[in-house]
Amino acid sequence: MLPVMNTLCIAALLSAAGFTCALAQAQTAPASPAAAPPAMKTWFMRLIPPRPDFDKTLSASEEKVMVDHFAYWKDLYAKGICIFGGPVLDPKGVYGVMAFKAANEDEARALVAADPSVKAGVNKFEVAEIRVAFPPKEHP
Repeated sequence: MLPVMNTLCIAALLSAAGFTCALAQAQTAPASPAAAPPAMKTWFMRLIPPRPDFDKTLSASEEKVMVDHFAYWKDLYAKGICIFGGPVLDPKGVYGVMAFKAANEDEARALVAADPSVKAGVNKFEVAEIRVAFPPKEHP
């Protein structure tokens, strides 16, 4: 009878240990996908200056605003939000472009609306989602 009791005790212990392990695994399982932060999308912004020759005819106050604009996007670049950007030297008129990360269109528009040049009413903008097929490569 003793071997049967030992077998039952061992089975009970293993069963309890298995339950404990399963419980521990459930407690350490990653949070559900609903709790994960939203996936970031890539957005493309076209910054539209007030006139085609804006880059050549900046007033002192416009120049100050554009310095602040540059600092704003440079900070977002340092934080990994801005992917790339800069002026497009189109002979018909210079304009700016920027590619950046945001969770949704509202967030993308809010980032651009916070640009000092937009806030000051100097520049207007267009924003659209872009699916980047050829991302920039890291260069040593």
